[in-house]
Amino acid sequence: MSNFVFVIDTNKQPLDPIPPGQARRLLNQGKAAVYRRYPFTIIFKYAVDNPRRSEHQLKIDPGSKVTGLAIVQGDWVIWGAEIQHRGQQIKKDLEARKAVRRNRRNRQTRYRRPPIKNRGKRQRSARRLAPSLKSRVHNVMTWVNRIKRYVPITGISQELVRFDTQKLVNPEVMGIKYQQGELFGYEVREYLLEKWSRQCAYCGASNTRLEIDHLHPRSKGGSDKISNLVISCHDCNQSKSDRDIQEFLAQKPDTLNRVLAQVKQPLKDAAAVNSTRWALFNELQQTGLPVEVGTGGRTKYNRIRLGFDKQHWLDSACVGIVDQLILMTKQPLLIVAKGWGNRQMCITNKHGFPRRHRERQKTFFGFQTGDMVKAKLPKGKFAGTHVGRLTVRKSGVFEMITHIGKVSPVRHKYCQAMHRNDGYMYRFSTIVQ
Repeated sequence: MSNFVFVIDTNKQPLDPIPPGQARRLLNQGKAAVYRRYPFTIIFKYAVDNPRRSEHQLKIDPGSKVTGLAIVQGDWVIWGAEIQHRGQQIKKDLEARKAVRRNRRNRQTRYRRPPIKNRGKRQRSARRLAPSLKSRVHNVMTWVNRIKRYVPITGISQELVRFDTQKLVNPEVMGIKYQQGELFGYEVREYLLEKWSRQCAYCGASNTRLEIDHLHPRSKGGSDKISNLVISCHDCNQSKSDRDIQEFLAQKPDTLNRVLAQVKQPLKDAAAVNSTRWALFNELQQTGLPVEVGTGGRTKYNRIRLGFDKQHWLDSACVGIVDQLILMTKQPLLIVAKGWGNRQMCITNKHGFPRRHRERQKTFFGFQTGDMVKAKLPKGKFAGTHVGRLTVRKSGVFEMITHIGKVSPVRHKYCQAMHRNDGYMYRFSTIVQ
């Protein structure tokens, strides 16, 4: 069962969504036309007098990496989607830009300093979110506003969850120990020595020189949190180098499981949700619709009581006060945030040196990078029909990124436009049994 189809009248006013079969009949009879492919929306070719508009609740389950969306009409779940965020990619891009600019300064290359007025602007904003966190809020709000244009939404439900990171690590902590934290009275090195019994975490060596090592290397985005630090001997530390713990102990699964079981679980995702929950709530209130909030415990209780699987879009359907739910769809839309591109005019190599200039023209042969197309390739390694996002070139020989990987070469004459670039990639999930 697929998602219900969004419907708008000839004046572009939202109507009640309809089942896919009914939408197919209207299209075959010529009474409607396809208005938008993602989310699939049709538009009537005639005016609708006194249309019936039911109450629809848009429910949101915010997450650090994936956010679930669901539209509930009465007791029916008629539409579902999952948004995969790109916060980590934004963080990596900003770090790469920072490295390039630092390299330019060290080479004493011409460098334009920022205006005086901009330097303290970010510091003055006490409630400023990092770009990687802000993108999560913007992704959700983009789809809330988009759905409002095609569905008569009467209310919004948000899971306003807060994670207690100290309780996640040690559920039994309480009283003064909860207030002081686990590092009270300890230096980090002394804490790690006591935690690992003054032995190497990898080989168990003792009575030797012990060093602090990062499980996930700092050169690859690792942090200095206690959950990412272990004690190791000099030989193991040098042998591990800048490799990840998974790669270093790939041939020693028992040691890997022991080390991972002893360290803390990473709390990055919980911190991201804590940081963005009120920002998203305030943005939702600006829509003018009533916003209902629910806890994570109530969502889990509703999902288990109704017998649903653990999926983000099903979690979102269970947000708030729920008596019963009937799944009218079992194939949610999977949305992956890809961004709108960048304004970089010069492409650099990994060392920050200019490699080549970007083309000033964005559209070639009627296509631009990011467009979703259907390509029917008659021959070659990738012969067949493929659907994905284009990377255009001036020569007319493009590349395509699909859910199975890269497809190349793709000539422009074999491409048929499906959905113009809007910063997202789409595909449908497998049908939930």
